[in-house]
Amino acid sequence: MGSLVLEKIKKSFGSVDVIKGVDLTVQDGEFVVFVGPSGCGKSTLLRIIAGLEEQTSGHLSIDGRRVDVTPPAKRGIAMVFQSYALYPHLDVRRNMGLALEQEGVPKADIERRVTKAAAMLQLETLLARRPAELSGGQRQRVAIGRAIVREPSLFLFDEPLSNLDAALRVGTRIEIAKLHRQLGATMIYVTHDQVEAMTLADRIVVFNGGKIEQVGRPMELYHTPANLFVAGFIGSPTMNFLGGDYAARLGATTLGIRPEHLRIMGDGPWQGEIIHIEYLGSDTMIYVEVPGAGTLTVRVGEDVAHAIGDTIKLAPLEAKIHRFDAAGVAL
Repeated sequence: MGSLVLEKIKKSFGSVDVIKGVDLTVQDGEFVVFVGPSGCGKSTLLRIIAGLEEQTSGHLSIDGRRVDVTPPAKRGIAMVFQSYALYPHLDVRRNMGLALEQEGVPKADIERRVTKAAAMLQLETLLARRPAELSGGQRQRVAIGRAIVREPSLFLFDEPLSNLDAALRVGTRIEIAKLHRQLGATMIYVTHDQVEAMTLADRIVVFNGGKIEQVGRPMELYHTPANLFVAGFIGSPTMNFLGGDYAARLGATTLGIRPEHLRIMGDGPWQGEIIHIEYLGSDTMIYVEVPGAGTLTVRVGEDVAHAIGDTIKLAPLEAKIHRFDAAGVAL
């Protein structure tokens, strides 16, 4: 079991309101990702769930049990931090099992749990090594293994891949997804990287300025963003936005169109000059400066029949246009 209920959680540091009244329910076995820009409150909320920060007001329940004043060690959670925080003088086996030793868990049980976790994370051959003998990705797997052996109700991940290079991030992301499927455990994962959010989450919680903007499945947020913030934050490259006469003609204050929903057409309504082209292998991004609309990004296939400086016309797929009102809310 690992359900979580947050009721009107607020957190203030002096006169600064960091969390502004969050209500959220996470079901047992869900993988939920908190995503948002730096300073939006997502890591602070995770620390409140862990018991490392105390909320200013509101209530927090895990598995139906109020844990507002329960110390971290008694909440049934395990947390994986951005920094590995491994003991340099201990080998992998003892790094993974030390917390259990300190809790007085029998040695045979510790060995069973460590062996099982090591097998899940492909660490069996590394158990006798110390952290200095491991790569960054291996160290992060040890940190994850240290959480697994505690057999918690709830796993908390605080930007665990931030210190890894691009290739290691992809590999470790896959390992975390596999781990979730194997354990069937409830996981809450904090990141500022919307690609991580889209590829890992059952549901994404989008934060901005200490409040939740939208909660939904990854493709639900991608295709039906609730407002301008979510539309601009979810998706890479970001959604194109147009205002003024372009939007007014379609009954909106702002129009949004994703790069893959723009077409280069001879009779397109939007004309501009190509100012940059990015070749990304299977995709190519064309940046077009359109008078009165700014720079629009167009995603096309790998073959491009145009060059920087060319003038082209663009047409949106009308069924894919997003419309937003003056308050930024989707129409």
